[in-house]
Amino acid sequence: MAIRKTAGYAWNLISLVGMILALTATGLIIGFVALEVITGVEHAYLGIMTYFIFPGMLIFGLLLVPIGAWRVRNQRRQAVIEGMVSLEEEIPKFPRLDLNEPARRHLFIFFVVATAVFVVIVAVAAIKGYEFTESTTFCGELCHPVMTPEHTAWSNSPHAKVKCVECHVGPGAAWYVKAKISGMKQLYAVVFHTYPETIETPIENLRPARDTCEHCHWPAKFYAGRQKNFYHYAPNEQNTPREIDLLIRIGGTPKTPNAMGIHWHIGREVHYISRDPKRLDIPYVAVSGNDGKITEYMSTDNPLTKEQIASSKKRLMDCTDCHNRPTHIYHSPAEEMDMNFVSGHIDPSLPYIKKVAVEILNRPYKTKEEGFATIASEIPAYYAKQYPKVAQEKAAAINQAVEHVKNVYERNFFPAMKVKWSTYPNHIGHFYTPGCFRCHDGKHKNAEGKVISKDCNLCHTILKQVQENVPAGTTPKNFVHPVDIGDEINRTNCSDCHMAEGHDVPGEGKTAEHGEAKKH
Repeated sequence: MAIRKTAGYAWNLISLVGMILALTATGLIIGFVALEVITGVEHAYLGIMTYFIFPGMLIFGLLLVPIGAWRVRNQRRQAVIEGMVSLEEEIPKFPRLDLNEPARRHLFIFFVVATAVFVVIVAVAAIKGYEFTESTTFCGELCHPVMTPEHTAWSNSPHAKVKCVECHVGPGAAWYVKAKISGMKQLYAVVFHTYPETIETPIENLRPARDTCEHCHWPAKFYAGRQKNFYHYAPNEQNTPREIDLLIRIGGTPKTPNAMGIHWHIGREVHYISRDPKRLDIPYVAVSGNDGKITEYMSTDNPLTKEQIASSKKRLMDCTDCHNRPTHIYHSPAEEMDMNFVSGHIDPSLPYIKKVAVEILNRPYKTKEEGFATIASEIPAYYAKQYPKVAQEKAAAINQAVEHVKNVYERNFFPAMKVKWSTYPNHIGHFYTPGCFRCHDGKHKNAEGKVISKDCNLCHTILKQVQENVPAGTTPKNFVHPVDIGDEINRTNCSDCHMAEGHDVPGEGKTAEHGEAKKH
């Protein structure tokens, strides 16, 4: 009875349910936060419950308490007014706060203490909730399987320690609000399954790289050149190693009058028009000179009319026009096999292991499990049939190769979202996609007849090339193709052959070593 008297109007079913909900939510929030702090484990769905569902449950419970009390008080007051109930004292329209009465004083003290406790808990949940919405767990794992391909690619990239929001949102409240509004649309699409089977890129209205990338990659401190070795292995019986040592002409400080090299493109104002959403077909380029003069370059293959140029949207070139996959990087099966050879994960002495693995990986599979099963069965079966002695002597190496080929598939093929390594073009270089050759194709001319050069030495210089058809000890001035394709090397883009379905390089699907004819 004492508790009921102290509780007053709050002693009713609605208010009591609210109290139970609030206390339960408080306990769950404290427990789950403690679990996360102690274990260090951050899970997307636990985060949703801890920072959104339970705080919502707490606030809802707290709202029920005064609602129930007001409802009971209003009912009693109405009954007194209508004469249905007689009380010693009339119930006033608004509650009185008389701290001289012990029951009301105790209730007031309880209310103040409880309010302080709940405010602290809700504030902590709000701060942690904000941090959670900025985490890679929230961005990459909550919308499963929609974000599985991009999250997997990110987690295996050089930017795996960089949060999604640092690139996709950046600093400042304005872009944070824009991102959350966009996120609500994406949440709706996930809940009601209205998203496309394959998420389209590039992202429209992505924040310019000058506001995000350049916070870490500072143009004023760019260096002029970088030496890089590219290791490849031939798809023949010996998996013959090949090596290209390049000096890449990155360019020093780009925003100077004498800027040159690759980063010259962001030192000047370069605008372009693309015909397609993926920005692969670029028929128009405009370059602003140091004197402010604009030079226009038009593709001679399929030029735009003046009316089309005037009505088309011109994009200011920035880092992401070349580095369009700086984090969400997928690798072709051939690249992955090369990296596994270099790292020692796969034994290159296994005959034809690159060719066999690439062919199996490039087949279409309906599910990931089907791909795994095929890899696990066909690679050992190939050696058991073609090289029984190798199958016996190198059984452990074959099993290890199977596991790493499975890893290659898991990182670069996602049947559920109809995504594979070639779905999203990577504009760096020109091996698998047109990349640099979108503009540097020798076909973009200005009014004076000057063309945007296709000369490879503009961007890099060969320091060494080790290959079967390159004499030992010699350094070619220009790239030597491993298969003699004649003048096609100057007329055909690399990607025209390397991106062919089921093939990674000419001869890698049907190798010259197997006596197959070249397709040129």
